[in-house]
This record gives sequence, structure tokens and C-alpha cells, in this order.
Amino acid sequence: MAPRLGAALTDAQRLDWLRLLRTDNVGPATFRQLLSRFGSAGAAIEALPNLASRSGKPLRVPSKSAAEDEIAGMSRYGARLVASVDPDYPPLLQYIPAAPPLLTMAGGQNLDWQRTVGVVGARNASAAGIKMTRMLAGDLGERGYTVVSGLARGIDTAAHRATLTTGTIAVLAGGFDKIYPDENIPLAHDILDNGGALLTEMPLGWEPRARDFPRRNRLVSGLSLGIVVVEAAKRSGSLITARLALEQNRDVFAVPGSPLDPRAEGGNALIQQGAKLITCAEDIVETLGSADPARSALFDRDWEPDLLPDAPPPTADDRSRLMAALTATPIEVDELVRQSGLSASAMQMLLLELDLAGQIEWSSGQLVALRYS
Repeated sequence: MAPRLGAALTDAQRLDWLRLLRTDNVGPATFRQLLSRFGSAGAAIEALPNLASRSGKPLRVPSKSAAEDEIAGMSRYGARLVASVDPDYPPLLQYIPAAPPLLTMAGGQNLDWQRTVGVVGARNASAAGIKMTRMLAGDLGERGYTVVSGLARGIDTAAHRATLTTGTIAVLAGGFDKIYPDENIPLAHDILDNGGALLTEMPLGWEPRARDFPRRNRLVSGLSLGIVVVEAAKRSGSLITARLALEQNRDVFAVPGSPLDPRAEGGNALIQQGAKLITCAEDIVETLGSADPARSALFDRDWEPDLLPDAPPPTADDRSRLMAALTATPIEVDELVRQSGLSASAMQMLLLELDLAGQIEWSSGQLVALRYS
């Protein structure tokens, strides 16, 4: 059986989790499906050859020694591997779609991980934007909130620096040994030296690519009760973070700016769309302090994957019916079941096989579509 939330993994289980997560085409959603199907990462690894033979694509599973080397490499950077069932896994992150099963983390043992606010914005921030960020983040820190950001230039850097002594969390887009940008490597050290935290879901040696930054942004919002956008262009990573925050049932705040400044267009648009206009930290504290109790209950749930019942393997006809129902347009799995006439068990197994073969992609953790290369 899979460990329950709060029950730390054994060393052997941790190796299995790492090997499974580092297997080709196994992301957070697929990892959880495999645990639900087979009950443990070790059992899932044993089942992968059979799954791969049915999907028609071989899978590369890292060896135990490779997983041990990665964990040893983390320790050289003062980092540790934290699983989603470990007591020190960030609690708010548990409840986002496709939460990372494993994080590489350093520091943060004394931070408040439940009173957190994300602060994001433009890399080419204005002097006024930097000043506003320092004021907002600094005041939030003084009021007991931990500030989360992405260690980027501009607004992110200002937010981290303003909260070095009160508590800040930096989320990396690459591996621990590939901090980006290089100019913020000293800032990363300052964060750890002052009791803050660095974390990433990417392996050691991973150079961040363009598509890794939205993945990082979902963690910035997922770690936070609310997201503050200080400056952002109309098409920017900060707006992606705001959208992800809304999908994760988090609050979104925005600082208004001059209509003549392109760096204010994104924030002003968010306000027009319903984000809370803020001018000081008190505006944020008032909203978070009066959060909807129903939303707060979201963070009190226990986590344990539900084991799927044993069932005969899907047939070639089952696969044909599913492929006929899938398109490049994302669709809910329940709707696929209705359209194809397949059982829920057969649908889950077929989607798992297609996922491992890299033939489908998930959006928002719930919608699935064919992947076209």
C-alpha cells in the first residue's frame, strides 16, 4: 500500500519513488495513476515492462545506483529529497492538480509554510515597481507571512531581498546546480543563510528551458494562499502564474499602474477581470484573514491514492474506441467514458499506457488530449 500523508518514506521507498518519477514520460499525474493502479512505486516499476510492451514504446527506468547518485548529489548542495507524503512536504502544495510527488529542497525548516504569499512581476521592472515590491513584501514579512517567488530578475529579486530576514521561498525552474539567472546565485545563498528555502521539482543537471518556467510558476502559486502581481506585460509569465492561482483556488491581487506603461498592462487587465486592487500589504492581509472557510477546508484534507480495482487488460478494440474518441481538443475523462462506452477501469489503464507512450497530454490535471508532434 502507498504510505499515508505524514508517514515518511523508508529509504528503499524513496529510491523507488525517485526511479519511477525519473522514468521516461512519467510526470506527476502519471506517477499518481501508477501508484493508484499498483499500490507502490516498487510494484509500478516491476509492471512497467509489460505496460511498455502494450504501448509499443520502451521505457528507460533509472537504476537504483543512478537514483542513489542523484540523492548523494543533492546532499552536496545541502538539499534533501522530500516526498508528498513526508511530514515536511509543503502543505498547500498538496492540493494542486498534478502536485509534484518529489521535491528537492534546502532550508526552510523554521518557515511558516501555511501563511504564504507569492509576489511576482516583470523582470525589467521599473524603479517604482521595485520600490512597491520592497514595501509590500517587507510589510507582509513583518506581519508573519512567508513570501514566495521565482528568483527571477526584477520583481522576484526585490521580493526575496525584502524578506531575507523574515522568511522567503525561492522556486527554481532548473536543477539545484543550474540556478537561473547566474547573477542570482549569491541571492540563493543569502536566502539559505537567513533560514529561507530553495526548492525545485527538476533533477540535478537540468538546464531550465522556456517551458519549464510555467511549471515553476504553478509551484509558486501552489505554495501560496494568494498571488500578488506588481508589474506585468499583457503576455508574461506573471499572468500565467495568476491564471494558475485562480485554477488552484488561490486569491489574486494586482497593483495598478499607469495605462501608459506597458509593464502595467497585465496588472490593470487582471483588476478589470476581478483581481483585488491593492496599494498596501493591509489590503492583502484583510482578504487572506477573511478567507472563505470552504476554501480553507481544502487544506485540511488527508491524501492517499485510491487503489484502482484489478481488471482484465484492455483489448485492441478498447484501444480503437478510445483513439476514435480522442482529439487534439482537451476533454474530461468522464466524457471520454460516456462517448467510448468503455469501463472506467479500462479507460484508466488505456490512458496510462498512452501517457507512458507520450501520445497524450494533460491540462489542468483533469483534461486529456492527443499529443501531436
